Amino acid sequence: MQDGTILMSEKLVVGRVGRPHGIRGEVTIDVRTDEPDARFTPGTAIATDPADAGPIVIERARWHSGRLLLHFAGIDDRDAAEGLRGTWLVVEEDDIPSSSDPDDFHDQELIGLAVVTADGTDVGRVAEVLHHGQDLLVVRGAGGETLIPFVAALVPEVDVPGGRLVIDPPPGLLDES
Repeated sequence: MQDGTILMSEKLVVGRVGRPHGIRGEVTIDVRTDEPDARFTPGTAIATDPADAGPIVIERARWHSGRLLLHFAGIDDRDAAEGLRGTWLVVEEDDIPSSSDPDDFHDQELIGLAVVTADGTDVGRVAEVLHHGQDLLVVRGAGGETLIPFVAALVPEVDVPGGRLVIDPPPGLLDES
């Protein structure tokens, strides 16, 4: 239901540098975009958050056991690669094309939306979107933090222009116990 990017420091996150892979500077990438092969091509300079870590230039990209591995210019050993761990890879919002699919959302469109139940009960606001096996909305409200699977059966309405998201939670999902 979304394209995987998230908002950070007025830019959109398309990936996060993970652990080093091997001893020659390659790193694993936690991909946060639907188009990694187009986004992470050799020769591409990509901005970072924190900004002083980049921009960095992709020298090589390859897939290994379902994981994207990148090698950046000037990062030629495991220690240098470890220094990039946790760095966010970011792009300008205008660099992400809009989708014509009405059920396709960028994470930054969802963050901040008011969350209400079908009967109008206020639940809170979307604070974050997690991507683990299935997409989860992190909703923070008076009752604390709730994880809501971002699937049509539980989230029947997303009204980005109206600033709200309607949920139809099963019994127990919103219980504090």
